[in-house]
Amino acid sequence: MRGETVFITGTSSGIGLLTALELAKRGYTVIAAMRSLERGAELRRLSRTFGLDEKMIFFELDVASSESLNRFTEQVQTLPPIDILINNAGFAYGGFCEETSIQEYKEQFETNLFGVIGVTQAVLPSMRNRRRGRIINMSSISGRTGFPGLSPYAASKHALEGWTECLRLEVKPFGIDIALVEPGSFKTSIWDSGKKIAEKSKLNSSPYKFYMEALETHLMKSKDNYGNPIAVASFLADLCMKKKINKLRYPIGKGVKTAVSLKYTLPWKWWENIIFASLNLKESLLKGSGNR
Repeated sequence: MRGETVFITGTSSGIGLLTALELAKRGYTVIAAMRSLERGAELRRLSRTFGLDEKMIFFELDVASSESLNRFTEQVQTLPPIDILINNAGFAYGGFCEETSIQEYKEQFETNLFGVIGVTQAVLPSMRNRRRGRIINMSSISGRTGFPGLSPYAASKHALEGWTECLRLEVKPFGIDIALVEPGSFKTSIWDSGKKIAEKSKLNSSPYKFYMEALETHLMKSKDNYGNPIAVASFLADLCMKKKINKLRYPIGKGVKTAVSLKYTLPWKWWENIIFASLNLKESLLKGSGNR
């Protein structure tokens, strides 16, 4: 695979940063895209530390900006031919359906769905003309299972899954492989920008305050079990090196495959009870704690 070029969005931190380094170590030329080049200080430092400067090209791209996407569409022809696209940029809003505004849902979809579509549409013509290429979209277990308090994020990832399924069927005749990677819980900063919505549910006036408290307790107890994002970066690099991507979906993380299997095989009522039990909410709901 040496000599191939990978374009990755969202490389200023987390899984994107680690994947850029891992692929550069394996001999790929990496075009590391991020909202502003100033955000690339850590990736630059690590690239120098590992002697990977020559394998790394830094590129400014805000996937949530139509102007930035339009510039990228014009600039893509000036870049080395992109063999692999990893749509990694994303963030997570948390919030209950009733308390999340339409504008906040739109902001979530701008990055997690429409940004992916825009970048992919810019890169596809060259791949199609060369009749080869690979596109990997970063989804989540939240793209397969809903969870209370995560509706903006889960909705955007469910939409991404449906769009990617259509994309795979459309471009397969042109020799282009498409895949979804679905991580579970890993130690990244993806939730940091989403707290402002969830804060609404902590107010005494919120009917979902008891739910928010249960969720926070659940998340705090689960943190020690979160996976190391290096595992996802390594998995993505392995996927890039595969001769052929035969599957559409690749779940990764502790308990992810089990959760997806249970969700699609158990009666809904059983699955619902599992969710409530994980939050220690079953008894509270039966007593009517949610009726205020």
